[in-house]
Amino acid sequence: MRFVSRILIGVAATTVVAVGAPAAATATTVTTATPATTSSSFYDASWGPYFSSDHKAKAEGHVSVDKKRFKFWHWKTFFVKTKVCTFDKKTHKKHCEFVVKKIKKRVWEWRFSYFFTVDSTLTNYKWWGHNKCAWETFKVVGSDGHASFKSFSTCGRHPEEFSFSGKDAAHIFVDVSRGNRHGPTGFHSGWQDVYHAA
Repeated sequence: MRFVSRILIGVAATTVVAVGAPAAATATTVTTATPATTSSSFYDASWGPYFSSDHKAKAEGHVSVDKKRFKFWHWKTFFVKTKVCTFDKKTHKKHCEFVVKKIKKRVWEWRFSYFFTVDSTLTNYKWWGHNKCAWETFKVVGSDGHASFKSFSTCGRHPEEFSFSGKDAAHIFVDVSRGNRHGPTGFHSGWQDVYHAA
């Protein structure tokens, strides 16, 4: 009977160790130091569908934006009042006055960057003859007002998927059109909205 009790106690101890091990591992993960840069989902939505003016090209997709916090270091000027004393040898007296000094210190503040990813599906409804390709051209306007462009095309009968990324976009637009293998030639949809920063 004592022998059976010892076996049961041994099994119970093994079970406690096995259950306790994952708990200890979880505790280690939780107490890991958080990095200075953190991210969170800021925007997540579908866009489109948008069509070329002849309705033979279609673009639609999804856009997501992650907000990431980082430390921005810079120099800042401070005005400090300090006490300056001088000794007069003739009168043997000490003379003190307060002087304002300008000093520079390196300080940091929290700032944010917004990293976006645009996914698209481009469909070509006329893949034969002249100007048989579907085109989509993205216009990305940055927070500084600078504009950049990204174009994709498909000349086959099956939809194709495309993706591109960047950061700190104030606005993203898309123009859907028809064209050949070298570029768009006509039937533009005009700039359609994909993303606008709040």
